[in-house]
Amino acid sequence: MADAPQTSQFALLAQRRFLPFFLTQALGAFNDNLFRNALIGLVIYRVGTDQEQSLLYSNIAAALFILPFFLFSASAGQIAEKYEKARLIRIIKFAEILVMMAAAVGFALGSVELLLGVLFLMGTQSAFFGPLKYSLMPQHLKPWELVGGNAWVEAATFMAILLGFLAGGPLMQLENADLWVSVCVIGLALVGWLVSLAIPPAPPTAPELKFNWNAISEIGHTLGTLRGRTAVLNSVLGISWFWFYGSLVLAQLPVYARDTLGGEAAVMSVLLAVFAAGIGVGSLLCEKLSGHKIEIGLVPLGAIGLSVFGIDLYFAQPADVGALGQSVSEVFGQPGRWRVLMDLALIGLFGGFFIVPLFALIQSRTPREEVSRVIAANNILNALFMVLAAGLAIGLTALELNIPQILLVTAILNALVAWHIFRLVPEFLMRFLVWLLMSLLYRLRVRGVEQVPDEGAALVVCNHVSFMDALLISASVRRPIRFVMYYKIFNIPVLSWVFRTAKAIPIAGAKEDPALMEKAFAEIDAALAAGELVGIFPEGQITRSGEINPFRSGVERILAARPVPVVPMALRGMWGSLFSRRDSALRRMRLPRRFRAHIELAIASALPPEQATAAALQDRVQALRGEWA
Repeated sequence: MADAPQTSQFALLAQRRFLPFFLTQALGAFNDNLFRNALIGLVIYRVGTDQEQSLLYSNIAAALFILPFFLFSASAGQIAEKYEKARLIRIIKFAEILVMMAAAVGFALGSVELLLGVLFLMGTQSAFFGPLKYSLMPQHLKPWELVGGNAWVEAATFMAILLGFLAGGPLMQLENADLWVSVCVIGLALVGWLVSLAIPPAPPTAPELKFNWNAISEIGHTLGTLRGRTAVLNSVLGISWFWFYGSLVLAQLPVYARDTLGGEAAVMSVLLAVFAAGIGVGSLLCEKLSGHKIEIGLVPLGAIGLSVFGIDLYFAQPADVGALGQSVSEVFGQPGRWRVLMDLALIGLFGGFFIVPLFALIQSRTPREEVSRVIAANNILNALFMVLAAGLAIGLTALELNIPQILLVTAILNALVAWHIFRLVPEFLMRFLVWLLMSLLYRLRVRGVEQVPDEGAALVVCNHVSFMDALLISASVRRPIRFVMYYKIFNIPVLSWVFRTAKAIPIAGAKEDPALMEKAFAEIDAALAAGELVGIFPEGQITRSGEINPFRSGVERILAARPVPVVPMALRGMWGSLFSRRDSALRRMRLPRRFRAHIELAIASALPPEQATAAALQDRVQALRGEWA
């Protein structure tokens, strides 16, 4: 894992630059879900007369809440870029108080139509808050804190869903329930506004932006911010697919609890709580698993889990429902019913692995002055996918599929979509394989990862100890690195797919293949001109003695053509690990000594190009490595 000075995600909760914002968005998310689930409880347990009518109201409510994200996100993205964010958050939170007062009127009159209208207004308020929420974090958090910050936000969002479902449905069954719900939603809105007063200022990132009052045409302009940014676009599509999957599952669980498990309203709350808690735990585990960096290798792992346990949920359904209206203990006291809870918890856990790295990647790879509009584009696509999910659920219900069958279709669709995405964008799968391989083979500690620039061209140099060096460095650094490597290593079976996917640059010696060598130098220059990171091993070969071989002059040729900063790195402890050239070929496989070896990657501050001679770089790398080969 990465070394200090990186702030842990738990330490963020003690800092003003994060805590007031975190509490504000958490209270807002809880209030949204408390009201929405009180409304669903009203519909299912008071108004709905059969499964078809209950499902119709539930899916209409879901669609009404997310429709404003499609309609207003583009305008919200412009506003978030143009004006100071903390002040905008306070205005939006004050509007929430007024909306909740309208909700109190709806509950007092018992008007489902009015309450559905309030739900639309809540969606509108959330649509304006979304771009602020995700664009404020890069202004207040350091790059290595983005995974932890996003983990807390996603965990809080789904814990709000948990608490909202735990409180909303049961509140509607109390005496004077309408009054209790009204007091709660207005009180939470008021507290959220008061907490928002402590959010530190976040200056506008594009104050000169000319506001486009045509909301429809601005949707097209906002979506256009994704053009030419492959990694960001794919992350947005991944997040949108997650909300398709998650919203479809969430919308069906209330009726699943009643009709498939035969449970009372409390069973619905338990199912939704387990699902939301799983996502919260998965989100918070992301920082630990990724070592403070943005590890998109967790995304395929998440996609696999979503499908595997989604399919198992279908097979976990009870063969005999029994009597309806059973209590929580009666439902889950029957043999095999705990499997349902396990599947839902693991779907949530892997959902956290899926979504947190994608949000962090968007924030890290988007220019600061465009983050709000990219998040707005993300919200537009999220809304579209969630409306499609609601439509699919209604359509499958019309085809007379029951709830377990709808959930099975969703899990199978996820597998097909994931396969298609990873086939089109192999970087996700490549990063997963690298992360998995490095986690299994080594115990890696990284020091100084913040020295690698977050943007712009730079050259990365390191000592060369094993066949795994490039993968270890790639797994440790937040940004993609295009490594220059000996063509015979580049062509190693299986690993060659990883190297090609990572856009590594094969090179040969001047005597072996002068044409390939010249082509490699041309590719290096083009990559640096494009603002990329390029990694080289200046020794030109893997050490056979454990000592650092003399650095060759190729690094000086690169810098003469394209002067860029040079970041020295040193691998420590690799000489005694797997895939180094210590001992004979047979003795290299002495797994008890080499497997899961403790190793380090030490990173120093960048040298300016005029100081980065081969000799100076060798001295710097030698000092970083020290005596621990």
